[in-house]
Order: sequence, then C-alpha cells, then structure tokens
Amino acid sequence: MILSIILTLLPIIFIVVLMTWKKAAADVSGTAGWILAVLIALLFFNTSLEVGMRASLAGIIASFPVSLMVLTSILQITFMEATGAIKRIVVFVKTLAPADKAVQIMLINVGAGTLLVSIGATPTSILPPIMLALGYSTFVAIALPALGFDALCTFALLGAPLVAFADLTGASLIESAQVFARFLPILSTLVCFGMLWIVGRFKLMKEGFVPCLIAGVTNGGMAVVMAYMPFLKNGVVLTGVAAGFMTILAMLLYLKLLGRPIIDRSILSAEDLAVEKNMRLVTALSPWLILIAVLFFINYFPPLKELLFTSLAMPVAIIPGQKILTRMTWNAYTWVLISTILAAIWLRPTAAQVGSILGKWLKRAPRPTFSAAIFFAIAFVMNNSGMQAGVWQPVGDETNMIWVLSHASTLAFGGAYPFISGYLGLFGGFVSGSEASTIAMFAKYHIITSKILHVNALMVTAATAIGGGLASVISPAKLQNAAATIDALGVESEVIKTAIVLSMVITFFAGVLAMLFALVM
Repeated sequence: MILSIILTLLPIIFIVVLMTWKKAAADVSGTAGWILAVLIALLFFNTSLEVGMRASLAGIIASFPVSLMVLTSILQITFMEATGAIKRIVVFVKTLAPADKAVQIMLINVGAGTLLVSIGATPTSILPPIMLALGYSTFVAIALPALGFDALCTFALLGAPLVAFADLTGASLIESAQVFARFLPILSTLVCFGMLWIVGRFKLMKEGFVPCLIAGVTNGGMAVVMAYMPFLKNGVVLTGVAAGFMTILAMLLYLKLLGRPIIDRSILSAEDLAVEKNMRLVTALSPWLILIAVLFFINYFPPLKELLFTSLAMPVAIIPGQKILTRMTWNAYTWVLISTILAAIWLRPTAAQVGSILGKWLKRAPRPTFSAAIFFAIAFVMNNSGMQAGVWQPVGDETNMIWVLSHASTLAFGGAYPFISGYLGLFGGFVSGSEASTIAMFAKYHIITSKILHVNALMVTAATAIGGGLASVISPAKLQNAAATIDALGVESEVIKTAIVLSMVITFFAGVLAMLFALVM
C-alpha cells in the first residue's frame, strides 16, 4: 500500500519539483507529469496503453470549457489591446474614488477584478499599471489584483470552473452554484480585509472596516442571490459578472451617501486625455457588452437554453460508458469568439492591426491553453487507471490510483478530512495554476473518500476548488505576469512570502466551513 501511495503521488511531486526547483513553466511541468502518470498507470496499476491514451484524450475534451475559454479570451483581450479599447477602459478606471483608499481598493481589485476575470480578461495584466499610476507601491500593485477576485474564482471565465465542477461531480449547475454560495460571503469578506492588511496593516483595516465589509458581503452575497433566487438561478454562470458589477455599485453608493467624490479627472495625464478623446467608453467596452448581453439572453430565455444546453449537448464517449457533454454552442468560449468578431464593427481594426492581433494571439495562446488541458489529462489518467481495453472497469479497487489515495486519506485524516480538503486545493492550485484543473485532479478522489467517511462530497470538493482559487495569489505564473506589466520582475517573490500567509489563513476558514457543511448536510 505504501508503495502504491508513493507511486500515485509521484507525478504531482515531480511537477512541484520541476516548477519550484527547475522553475519550469506549467505546460512543460504538466507534460512531464502526464508522461510519468501514464507510465506509472501502465507499469504498476494494470492499465492498458489504449486506456491511458483514451483517458488523456477524454481529459483534454473535458477541459474545453476552460482551455478553449483561455484560447478565445486571449484572442479577445489581444484584439482589445490592439484597437486601443483596453487603454480607454484603463483611463476610466484610474479616475474612480480618489479620496478614499479603502473604497478605491475595493472598487478596482474586488469589483473590477471580479468582473474582469468573469468575462475572460486578466486582472493581473490589466490592473497593476492602474494601481501603480494611482500611487501604490509595486508590491501592492502586484499583490492586490492577484488576490481581489480569488473568492469568486469559481465563476471566472464565465463560470468555467463551475461547469467543470458540475460535469465532474454529476451535480447540476444550479446545485453546484448553491454549494459554493454557502462559503462565499465569509470568504469574500476575508479576502477584502486581507487586501487592506497588505496595504496598511491593521490601521487601514480599522479605517476601511465599513466599505470592506460592504464590498465583501456584496461580492459573496451576490453568489447566494444568483444561486437561490428563482428568477436568477438559471444564469449562475454569470455570477461573477453580477457580483463584480454590484460590488462596484455598492462602493459608488457608499461614496455618494458620504458626499465624497466618485470621479476625479485631475489624475489624468495629457496622454490619458488623448486616449479618452479618441474613443468612447461604450465603444471600448463593446466586446464585453455584446458578450454579456448574449449570455444573459441565452441563459434567461428557456427555449434557447434548453436547445443549446440539453438538445445540443453534443455528448462524446471516448471511454465507453463515460459521456462528456461538450455543449459547444452553449459554452462561453463560442460566444467570446462571436462577440469579438461583432465588436469589430465598432472598433474597426485596420488590416495591419488584424495581422498583429493574430500574430500575438498565436504567440500568446497555445501554451496557457495546453497547460489548462494537460492537467485534465493527468486527472483522467489517474481516474481511469486499472482498466484494460474491452473491460473498461478497474480489475480491483487497489489497481485504481484514486482509490489508493482515497483509502490512504481516510486512514490518515479520518473525520478531519473535509478540513484538509481546502489545503489540498491550495496545493493543487499552486501546482496547476487553475481552479478548474484543481477540480479535475481531485473531484473523483473526494467523491470516493467522502463516501467512505459518510460526509457531503460536494462540500468537500467545493472546499478544494476554493483553495485552488485562493492559490491565484501565490501562483508564480500569475504574479510574474503582473510584475512584468509594470517592469517589476523579482518583486513577485516578495509577494509570495506575504500572500502565502494570507492564502493559508483564508483556506483555514474555508476548511472550517467545509467541516461544518460536510458533516451537517
């Protein structure tokens, strides 16, 4: 048993070593881990080569809500950069809430950060230059954008991790959203206070207590509203959009009630004013406005949702008996691509810009897209280990890598397992750089272990997913990306030292909530 546990964990350990010691990129580390996982499954867990290859392909296809969303969202953000739309949006955001630092932090990093990440943009690329222009240190400008959206990371990329959670656990989208919603008002508020602690320690936490509490409860509370309100719950994949927007609105109303200025244009430079004059804000926002409008219509017009989500589910069975519902006409990546094309009517890219966009996209997109997919492939190889082609069932429980881990976990952690699950997610998110990949890696493992321990598997898996989201603030790839946008490479290592404490503290509370929910329900 001990040898089986070591062999099962070896691919993950190998990935961690490559990323931390060799500083290898996620796609390179993931590929090496996948090769090792396949070899171990073949040589030690009685798995046929055909099963290993089929499982890998099934994992890649199952990753489409995430990997293809990464692919298309990078295209959209590259398009918006090339046409000047991002510059125009940045100019507007810079003017918000100059008189209240706590409100400004909540507006930009929680409100705008959640909204941006939910529609496929990258806060760690867009927000650091804004924070630096507003007078914050490079340390703060890197740390806050990486932390602000973490509580609602499940609803990033128009709910891609939520879709992965639902598909891999067998729960409906609405049921999955309701599971996560129970955690989020508390965790989102903790994230808000964590940001104030980074900027001004306990002094700023005390000064900004009220706006911080309002922002956290609004941000997390909208997840509850979207998941449980009968007329809203069909659009749970848009929770991040609603939460980000309502957080911004709550902060603006707070400033209005206190009589403080909401917009200050004096901060704008001559270059900013030229950008503002050259393009209307609504034109700059057109790709996102079209996307959000289309997705609201699809999800809140029942006949269309029934057609795209159910009738056109486009199931694929790479492994006999295991259907993957691709839903390619419903999933957000299709509509990101369409909204980008439609927005060209207003943003009017030149032929030279189109060439530049495609060139940059082909340079930027393949590696993160592949990285998102390869960790799903690893998870599916582990999930299906022990099978032989033609049989399509593990020969025995002990030949399945996930069963081995589950059995070991019940012996090691017992009743404390739901608490530990959050830290497993934090570890998985650090390794894979993605909440969705973390869900793929641990979902079956948690379902088996929870069944043995008689606890709620959805709550346990959700705690792991939340831990994976909180890992964004300690993800080397995300922090390096943020540092690169403000020419501060090297500072990200200092951010990790501070952020790891915060992420572990917030994960502790996620674990406590998981214990409560998993045992009570």
